[in-house]
Amino acid sequence: MKKKIYHILTLLVASLLLVACDSGSFKVEGDITGLKGTVVRVIFRGDSGVINEPVTVDKKGHFGFKGMSAQPIIVTLLNVKGDFLTTLVATNGDHLKVKGDAGKPMGLKVKGNKLNEDWQLFRDEHAAFYTDPNPSRLDAAIEKYVRENPADMLSTVLIVSDYSDYSDRAKVNKMLKSIDAKARPESLTTALGGASEWSAKQVLPRLTTLNLVKHGGGFEEIKLTDRVSLLFFWANPQTQRDVINRQLDAVDDAVHVVDVLTESDSLKWHKTIAGEDRAHYWAPGGPLEQGIQLLHISSLPWYAVTDSTGLVTYSGPDLKAALGKVAMK
Repeated sequence: MKKKIYHILTLLVASLLLVACDSGSFKVEGDITGLKGTVVRVIFRGDSGVINEPVTVDKKGHFGFKGMSAQPIIVTLLNVKGDFLTTLVATNGDHLKVKGDAGKPMGLKVKGNKLNEDWQLFRDEHAAFYTDPNPSRLDAAIEKYVRENPADMLSTVLIVSDYSDYSDRAKVNKMLKSIDAKARPESLTTALGGASEWSAKQVLPRLTTLNLVKHGGGFEEIKLTDRVSLLFFWANPQTQRDVINRQLDAVDDAVHVVDVLTESDSLKWHKTIAGEDRAHYWAPGGPLEQGIQLLHISSLPWYAVTDSTGLVTYSGPDLKAALGKVAMK
């Protein structure tokens, strides 16, 4: 009898140790049919910084990866071409499973914790809003959810990941502040924070390259050296896009204009840029994308100017100021 009890206790201790080890990381497993290529790209900002890596997929569409984050974070999954698959929330100790058809991103199901399941339920209930070219109905639904659920972390997730209108930053900040502190961890809201503009007293960063998804293709390394570059960061909706485009199109041809979508959902991207001649890129990690996070983007649209060495000479929300720096090249 003693030996049996000892054996049970040994198994129990081993199980507890195994759980303790697993609690130091999170795991995501996927079974997604219809994937093109043999990899998916995983992007998140964890304990070790920004992760932007390919993960091998087998012939049946199965893949798995581990990450580390002591706080809840947004994880974005893309296919081999850089097309959006889905987003989920993960933190150490989670074991999440993603299933569905790659051809129907909104239909991908994420299970493993209540937050992701509630997020999926919200997406299902508002599926027509997510595919509507006009984001106002989805934004209104999110605003209503936030008002009615101030103690739910999903309120924070919806604002950070699915909300579209950041033009009124005071309104967005007010919504965030209405959420209970425990339900809005800094690990989720940090993408919307940061300095409003670089000052002369701050150390200016240097960006020599950016690795972004090019419209119509996969990832591309963009070189920001040898000439002046004007970086234009935006998210839908673009109420003043025509006005902005006219000013950007008038910039000297010697200046490298880099147009970057900075939101997790790229579904509206193709329609917004239809008919525009310049090259377009997507930063799946948004303002936290590797390299871009150095600019401390706090609102959109946002502009940055780099000189021929990649040194940032301006980073802020004022296009006129950015154009002034370009003219001084």
